[in-house]
Amino acid sequence: MLFNLSKEHITAGKGFNRWLVPPAALAVHLSIGMAYGFSVFWKPLGTALTGPDGAPLAACAAGATTFADKLAGTGEALFATDCNWTQFDLGWMYTLFFVLLGCSAALWGGWLERAGPRKAGLVATLCWCGGLLISALGVYHHQLWMMWLGSGVIGGIGLGLGYISPVSTLIKWFPDRRGMATGMAIMGFGGGAMIGSPLATKLMSIFATPSAPGVWQTFVVLAIVYTIFMTCGSLGYRIPAANWKPEGWTPPDQQHKRMVVNKHVHLKNAHKTPQFWLLWLILCMNVSAAIGIIGAAAPMLQETFGGKLIGQPDLSFADIKADETLTVAAAAVGAGFVGLISVFNIFGRIGWATSSDKLGRRNTYFIFFVLGALMYITATYAANHHQLALFLVAFCVIASMYGGGFATIPAYLADLFGTQFVGAIHGRLLTAWSTAGIVGPVIVNYMHDVRLEAKTPFADIYAPIFLTLAALLGIGFIANLLVRPVASKYFMTDAELAAEQSLGKAKEVNTKVVKLAADGKPSPAWLVGLAWLVVLIPITYGICMTVQKAWALFA
Repeated sequence: MLFNLSKEHITAGKGFNRWLVPPAALAVHLSIGMAYGFSVFWKPLGTALTGPDGAPLAACAAGATTFADKLAGTGEALFATDCNWTQFDLGWMYTLFFVLLGCSAALWGGWLERAGPRKAGLVATLCWCGGLLISALGVYHHQLWMMWLGSGVIGGIGLGLGYISPVSTLIKWFPDRRGMATGMAIMGFGGGAMIGSPLATKLMSIFATPSAPGVWQTFVVLAIVYTIFMTCGSLGYRIPAANWKPEGWTPPDQQHKRMVVNKHVHLKNAHKTPQFWLLWLILCMNVSAAIGIIGAAAPMLQETFGGKLIGQPDLSFADIKADETLTVAAAAVGAGFVGLISVFNIFGRIGWATSSDKLGRRNTYFIFFVLGALMYITATYAANHHQLALFLVAFCVIASMYGGGFATIPAYLADLFGTQFVGAIHGRLLTAWSTAGIVGPVIVNYMHDVRLEAKTPFADIYAPIFLTLAALLGIGFIANLLVRPVASKYFMTDAELAAEQSLGKAKEVNTKVVKLAADGKPSPAWLVGLAWLVVLIPITYGICMTVQKAWALFA
């Protein structure tokens, strides 16, 4: 039963404890969430090749300044073995991660709904961990194209399938707590780097030699560890029997909760509704308004507050840059800020998503957009008046709502479109994330560089950027205001739903499933406890490591 991957054979019996599914989802999401932490490899890989004197070789296309020159240099670096890669070269992996995540989720979301979460989770394991092994080979042979192909493309496909594989499953198991259920899983994706980054740093320090940084060995170890976690998590996925509901729970009365439906929209019709595109815009604006600024969190803090970060308020960031010792001290504080943001990003996912079960998804997003805009205005004031504590508070709140937006959107979709195809619809909606991953950083980086070239003082660079991002949240507010219940013409009839649920099921398989659902044995309590312990231990480790870094802000 455990290794049968078909959707029909993973239907749980009566006694199955639904609380076994969230730790399975967390095991997968904590593994693929390391995509957020890949920047820990940039500096080691940037000095991987050394000369006879032990000094790093020159960077590929060194000295290139324009974007076109950088692109040309990256093309040369794809096959070069006699020069070091630049951060620009390596950073394309990060872009590929999230572009491929959205595209693969959109392309194969329908297949996931038909094949079931277990099969999709194992394919995600093969892609993500196999991509790491290909990247390890690329590092060993110093071939950038293998890095891009391995982790960027193949791994990116694994990210997409791994990200959406538990969504519809959890929503079906927790119709009474949709937000909390998806928040628990998607919290893992935000927390993956919190665990993986310090682990990777430790592994590189173990494998490093005077002539090599130990990156390829680290990739191999991570691939093995993640294969174990993701395989166990994927095999732990189970789906409820048709029409299952928690004991004592009744679906909400649609007359009183018009934004929560008990019917289902087919995948082929979802994109024909205005609600789909409004939610697409809502997610895109929420992510665009935060992803660029969060990606630049450390330099933003250092440029804005300069010497105030290290107890020398009279020094500007330009003064700090001129002194290597001060630069290192300021960078440590910047890293602490990144750690603090990570903590709020993670707990915002479970906190806001759980709150949405009571507040409603639409009201929760209203809070995101109104409070988010106020926080950006607050950050502008704090930057102009050098109020560090207020600045930190503003961005901690923004980070929590950034994570909360990801975790709340699947439940919003389930409320409007039903649960039958919510995983696939969510997959298509994630193209908004891919778009935002380009829009947000482009806005932030372009406005930053333009103002820097205009000789704007470092402390004054970000205020107009914050106000621009607040305007993006205003667009999201309007889109959320326009969301209404889906028109009845888009919902499947009972006959269409029954046909869809039985699609591809053989008669003898259905008989076995019905017998299993009736005769299932209760899940032992020790198994539930063990499953949660396995995922809570690494989460606790990651939180401790992150808090240690964040303490630099208060030391």
